Amino acid sequence: MASLLEMKEIFRNADAVCFDVDSTVIREEGIDELAKFCGVGDAVAEMTRRAMGGTVTFKAALTARLGLIRPSYEQVQKLISDNPPQLTPGIRELVNRLHQRGVQVFLVSGGFQSIVEHLASQLNIPTANVFANRLKFYFNGEYAGFDETQPTAESGGKGKVITHLKEQFHFKKVVMIGDGATDMEACPPADCFIGFGGNVIRKQVKEKAKWYITHFDELLKELEER
Repeated sequence: MASLLEMKEIFRNADAVCFDVDSTVIREEGIDELAKFCGVGDAVAEMTRRAMGGTVTFKAALTARLGLIRPSYEQVQKLISDNPPQLTPGIRELVNRLHQRGVQVFLVSGGFQSIVEHLASQLNIPTANVFANRLKFYFNGEYAGFDETQPTAESGGKGKVITHLKEQFHFKKVVMIGDGATDMEACPPADCFIGFGGNVIRKQVKEKAKWYITHFDELLKELEER
């Protein structure tokens, strides 16, 4: 296991940095916001807490939550336009700095492609660098499930995405940053995991992560010290 100093060195020399989205890049859990918007907020928030605590499989939790919400295409688009997710303070500056250094930035999320792509455009991250779950709709716009073949639809999916990125781009050093259990379990294959508690602190992650931050300024400082 790498020491904290070694992890900081990996971060400073990373080829790619992968960010979780919900409660990391944005302040909220996207699925909880969608649930509130569709009138089933409390029930779904409880399911999210259980999923993030690692007590149920991710796919089972996602299936159950979406089964309750059943969002239409129109509702998803209206959420993005009327109640867009709030970026976490410092994320824009951190992504800009990484881009300036020639580091590839990816968004790897158990959330939904349409919402994550909207965030990617705000952060100048190409759509090709977004890995998230795809909602499916019938021709009339009603909810028709989600694409269960996406790696991000299951436990261990973020690790599969990182393995794919390493194989495709021959990255030597990949860093994963996120708040939850699914982010932490992506290391390995990620070379370094940085736990983020700026929006919500997950006890299990805080206890196990060797490097745990509560503000993105801490990572900006690391890049400036070099």
